[in-house]
Amino acid sequence: MSSSILFGISTMAYILAMIIYIAYLAFRKSQVGITATTVTVVGFVSQTMAIILRWKEFYEIGQMGILRAAPLTNLYESLIFFVWCLILGYLIIEFKYKNRSFGAFITPVAGLALAFIDISGMSKDIQPLVPALQSNWLLAHVIMSFIGYATFAISFSTGLMYLIQTTDKRNEPSYIFWTVTTGIFIIILLAMGIDYLSFRVAIRSPEMLIKSYLFKASFFSQSSLVSALSWLVSLAFIFMLWRYGYVLKRIMSAFSISPDTLDEVTYKSIAIGFPVFTLGGLIFGAIWADQAWGVYWSWDPKETWSLITWFVYAFYLHSRLMRGWKGKKVAIVAVVGFVAVIFTYLGVNLLLSGLHAYGSIG
Repeated sequence: MSSSILFGISTMAYILAMIIYIAYLAFRKSQVGITATTVTVVGFVSQTMAIILRWKEFYEIGQMGILRAAPLTNLYESLIFFVWCLILGYLIIEFKYKNRSFGAFITPVAGLALAFIDISGMSKDIQPLVPALQSNWLLAHVIMSFIGYATFAISFSTGLMYLIQTTDKRNEPSYIFWTVTTGIFIIILLAMGIDYLSFRVAIRSPEMLIKSYLFKASFFSQSSLVSALSWLVSLAFIFMLWRYGYVLKRIMSAFSISPDTLDEVTYKSIAIGFPVFTLGGLIFGAIWADQAWGVYWSWDPKETWSLITWFVYAFYLHSRLMRGWKGKKVAIVAVVGFVAVIFTYLGVNLLLSGLHAYGSIG
């Protein structure tokens, strides 16, 4: 069995698990929750086997040594590894806290990443690195960066759950923040799905997706009626989420997830991810940059946005540990931090040019 088939199995498993976890959150049936976990584990095992097989395939083709053959050399492989780290982190949390409702908020992040792979037309071929990037630092830099990204994704999900749990009044800034953020997240996921159904045979690269296809079946459609309807429906959806968001709080309350637990998971995720990202993403990245380009720091767009992301999470830890912030304030910072992560990872690669553009390694 090839790695591509195993990746396909894991993709279907994660998307199915996302749907089942959401159903579990809605119907509160233990059997539904057990099914969701089982499907997630099947997807994780399949993806693990796929990564090992692709590593072997890359080693046989590239003949660059086992460390340099790590399947982390392009946008596709790095997204796959990000999802793997995210699901691993989620499964650890589920088994530690004996609560499956986290899955309804964490697996959609994995689903969105996998949906982006499918609709963007990004190359899935094994592509040996250019000579300048062939270094043993690749493994440490990319793996540690994506472990950091995955922990930040978990903190985003639990931070959002915390805000849902602790806000009641519709005029509260934190209530407005989480309803609008959740609404935008769901709308983007649906709009990308519509793009995929409309244009999947035409897209050949992520750059083409961004410039020519992204949201062109909805918000930026050539038909002014479709475009106007898309914006109106989206605004109406966000309004309805704001109007009836307290219903989601009632559903979550039935699962006995205390706000303290959510706050703890958010903090621990960032406390683990921040030093890993600092060491692997910034320090090891600077060392690798010096070897590849002869300079530790060049204010490349990726480097600049990585530093912005670092400052956001440094602010989170400083506010919590030194200023005593807890609860809604730091939960909002955790959510905003992951928005910076998404732009650092995808936005810079696809919208800005720079030294990291041809590497596409995240």
